Amino acid sequence: MLINLISDTVTKPVPEMLEAMMQAEVGDDVFGDDPTINALEKKAASMFGHEAALFCSSGTLSNQIAIRLNTQPLEEIICHKSSHIFWYETAAYAMISNVVINPIDSDDGKLHPDQIAQNQKPLIDWLPYTSMVEIENSCNREGGCYYTYAEMEALSAECKRLNLKFHLDGARIFNVLVETGDQPSDIGPMFDTISVCLSKGLGAPVGSMLISSAENIKKARRIRKSLGGGMRQAGYLAAAGIYALDHHIEKLRNDHAKARHTESLLKSLPYISSIKPVFTNIVIFDLAAQISTTHFLDYLKSNGILATAFGPKTIRFVFHLDITESMMPHLEKCLKSYLP
Repeated sequence: MLINLISDTVTKPVPEMLEAMMQAEVGDDVFGDDPTINALEKKAASMFGHEAALFCSSGTLSNQIAIRLNTQPLEEIICHKSSHIFWYETAAYAMISNVVINPIDSDDGKLHPDQIAQNQKPLIDWLPYTSMVEIENSCNREGGCYYTYAEMEALSAECKRLNLKFHLDGARIFNVLVETGDQPSDIGPMFDTISVCLSKGLGAPVGSMLISSAENIKKARRIRKSLGGGMRQAGYLAAAGIYALDHHIEKLRNDHAKARHTESLLKSLPYISSIKPVFTNIVIFDLAAQISTTHFLDYLKSNGILATAFGPKTIRFVFHLDITESMMPHLEKCLKSYLP
């Protein structure tokens, strides 16, 4: 038994998803002729109350296309300092769009409306022009915390007031929505562009959606092609995305329950110094000063549990579709039995 807590990107397609993939009708998507991709794009756009969508190979690609759509060279993006586009996308915003990021800090891991106006640059020749605001929801590096409907609405209103484009990195947005009870169509119109990952907790093997207006998606197709992201008979992958959206959203609740159970357990263990509050499926905790991170991860690995360091003394567990209820007793036993 392998318990892989490294990320929710490690999920494998369930048999029913594989069957849907094998039965998919496909065509050449570069020509717009793959019916399964077309169906997925129509479905995703409709879910979020937008006109169109584009199937991309990764969340990084969909985010970077959104940045290219929403900015011009020599401009600036405001986002929280923990955002994925700042930390984990190899500064592609600089290479592809010739823009910079202004990373903002906060006590709760989220961007706030007053911070946007405070950090918008004045229109003078020697400063980048602020043109875009981005939020990540849920927030990976902040332990899966999330923006509520009211918080997103307030940010959207401030962006409109300041004439700024507003992008949602919704890699794990469905983890948020099952917690808040909001519908995708409730929040979609707040944003100019939205990126949604299918290959994390939803369990598809590949793919993210970029969702926006028909005009933007028409431009996005050309940008995707220019970056080498055009795919041919990728309907097999799109079929997995359709299955995920139809069958796996509600199952995210199970991942959250397992994360909260693990949070409670970790609070009782003497070798844990602190734990970020658990909001969704991510558990981030710090080991005590005398504990070796490498030793702890090696111990877990020797017991069939994979995890990743998230800092010098920090560990991250991410729960997902492949972590079954039957695995939890073994995880609990191993955590309780660890001896530094």
